[in-house]
Amino acid sequence: MQTYRLLLDVGNTNTKLGVSKGHVILNSFVLPTHARDTADTFGLRVMQIFDHLRISPRQVQAWVVSSVVPEHNTMIRKAGEKYSTCPVLFVPDDLPLPLHNRYANPQEVGADRLVTAFAARRLLSTSGLIVIDFGTATTVECIQGHDYLGGLICPGVFSSLGALAGHTAKLPRISLEHSSSGLEIGRSTAESMNQGFLYGFASMIQGLCQQLRGFLTPEVTVVATGGFAGAITPLCSCLDTVREDLLLQGLLMAHQKTEDR
Repeated sequence: MQTYRLLLDVGNTNTKLGVSKGHVILNSFVLPTHARDTADTFGLRVMQIFDHLRISPRQVQAWVVSSVVPEHNTMIRKAGEKYSTCPVLFVPDDLPLPLHNRYANPQEVGADRLVTAFAARRLLSTSGLIVIDFGTATTVECIQGHDYLGGLICPGVFSSLGALAGHTAKLPRISLEHSSSGLEIGRSTAESMNQGFLYGFASMIQGLCQQLRGFLTPEVTVVATGGFAGAITPLCSCLDTVREDLLLQGLLMAHQKTEDR
């Protein structure tokens, strides 16, 4: 029986791929999202990942996809059908999620935002949830019960750093690592930038969570995900838990629930 799934989080900058077997995500990989990708170039890259993991493409039960790049969707569907001969299922179009979307125009909500909200709802028990995804943008989602209320879209850490470097000459590279001594006054350009980005974004998250809790019931869990979540969590007392692969877990659970029917 085919038990593997390919989980795809297609973003504007990168595409994250996860391979799961049963209920477990075995491994994940990050590839740049190329505007000129064809079904063959993308499919062959996926085949390299399967070969690396010693998985036959015919063992893959489905490709499960969250995409915020609509122009890639047809290409990905063709790649999956050609190279894995399996269904390619997009969330939420092919795999609806059991959340009540309270957006004024539900179609405006990116699939990635809905999938992380769904995953948090399945994994955490409190009625109120705040989900913060540190990706290309920093997105903040609010969930009450099974209602997706909406959220906030803020600048992303790495995209902000890239924009600053792109418009300012001779800026140094910074580590985005914090010291045990806490906030300090920077005594060099690199220190000033490092302190500003780390504690600036941490303060933004602290302030937003404090205010958003007022819209939810008193029992609220704040969960962080995305590439910067681990680095910023020690600086944000408001973050209760980190789930770095929350979106991939959501894709896996979205497909599994079709088998539970």
